[in-house]
Amino acid sequence: MYNGTETFGAIVAFRAKEKPDQRFIRFETSDMTYREFHSGGNKVAHAMSSLGLSKGDRCAVMLPNGPEFLKTWLGLTRVGVVEVPVNTGLRGDLFAYILNQAKCKAIVIDQEWAGRLEDIHNELHYLEHVIVVGEDHPTPFTDGMVYSFEEMLEEASDGDVDIPVKPTDLSLILFTSGTTGPSKGVMLSHRANFALSHSCCDLMDYGPRDRLFTMFPLYHVNARYATILAALIAGSDVVMHKRFTASGFWDICKREQITTFTYMGSMLTILLKQPELSGDADNPVRQIQGAPCPSEIYDEFQDRFNIKITEAYGSTEIGLAMVNRAETFRKGSCGRKLPIYEVEIHDDDGNPCPPNTAGEIVVRPKEPSVLFSGYYGMPEATVKAWKNLWFHTGDRGRMDEDGYFYFVDRQKDVVRRRGENISSFEVESVINKHPAVHGSAVIGVPSELSEEEVLAVVQAKDDTKLSSRELLDFCQRRLPHFAVPRYVRFVEEFPRTPSQRIEKYKLRKQGITEDTWDREAAGYTVQR
Repeated sequence: MYNGTETFGAIVAFRAKEKPDQRFIRFETSDMTYREFHSGGNKVAHAMSSLGLSKGDRCAVMLPNGPEFLKTWLGLTRVGVVEVPVNTGLRGDLFAYILNQAKCKAIVIDQEWAGRLEDIHNELHYLEHVIVVGEDHPTPFTDGMVYSFEEMLEEASDGDVDIPVKPTDLSLILFTSGTTGPSKGVMLSHRANFALSHSCCDLMDYGPRDRLFTMFPLYHVNARYATILAALIAGSDVVMHKRFTASGFWDICKREQITTFTYMGSMLTILLKQPELSGDADNPVRQIQGAPCPSEIYDEFQDRFNIKITEAYGSTEIGLAMVNRAETFRKGSCGRKLPIYEVEIHDDDGNPCPPNTAGEIVVRPKEPSVLFSGYYGMPEATVKAWKNLWFHTGDRGRMDEDGYFYFVDRQKDVVRRRGENISSFEVESVINKHPAVHGSAVIGVPSELSEEEVLAVVQAKDDTKLSSRELLDFCQRRLPHFAVPRYVRFVEEFPRTPSQRIEKYKLRKQGITEDTWDREAAGYTVQR
């Protein structure tokens, strides 16, 4: 287990020196050794320095899972440039907002999505360099602003970079869904990232004999710190694919001799719905971790696939705060708090709730720098989140007499769909821009695959005809594919409080009504 300096550059350098020619990661069509990873990161570091990027500058990254993303992550951290990973589904206003809010000086972007910059380039206030991965280089910017990633690396040195980076230095800014306002940039230090990864290693007892599998994107903490960094700490190796495929999942696990993987969202439910085969239990996977695991499938999944399940509770801001270990697992629970945190359930006045009484889950660290460092450029939101010296998660839960925590629901206005947090505020902001819309309310409704689906309740302007298909056509051009509503319902007016706030709890109680339009039932396809 690695016990050296807690920075990403230091741990990769350590493994490259320890076992340079050993494979660290396998992608769909290629492998990468520790030496190649270390060398590639150095090349990116020198390339970024040649553009004038220095410690503390921000660089956005919009890439698919692959060696280019890993090398860029490593290269940026080697020179102290703060990485801003961008969800590859983003486009339009939210894409521009993130680049401006983080004051990104550069972006490394795949050729597949580089064209999205054309629609927003006049709105970008800080961007100076566009580095495109791939052969085609769309150039919506002035000459000298666009670079080829491959050409830059060919010309760059692979020698070590002598720029001091400390564990408490800012490593990246990850944007998390806004609830009552725009998305917030979560500032994470190297130490916070290592705290999450160490917690995963402890929970799963990772070691050199393990092979971790992930298909989650590298713009999420799951793939980065529950898999890549955790594997580096434990001395494990990794198999990484670009996306989840249910039909071939177990064939991959058997072929690659996978011993563990992480799950999110509806993944376990989808795997369980696959046709049952006689060899389902004959696979090398020993244990998995993630959330949520629906109580009703816990026993069936373990028995069918001969796998132990663990569960955890966390977020971008706090990493992992509670874990439900396989050997002491309680169905429906998030588990017990980890030693490095204090976790309590508070009422509306900030008082601890008695056992089995629902309230807000609040967290604070027992060690320095293991939680996020605040919201970038949003001091008021940071102070509000830390009210009474506790970080307020916005989730409701309860704790039993034995110290096991249970998630109840979300206080914050976020829809959780297939592992993605979707801001109701941001979807409503797009819908409300349609000229025929008077107002909207976006809520989550139960999904048959676990978690939620997006329902948009819409009030059209008087004497205006607006179809559900027309509204979704409008949304597709402005929202990531996963945030486009599945359900649409038109209403003449909303239930409101005396102060004219929409009473969303009443809309949630109504749920999917007979007059609700379902795009899946209607055969409407959302393009990625």
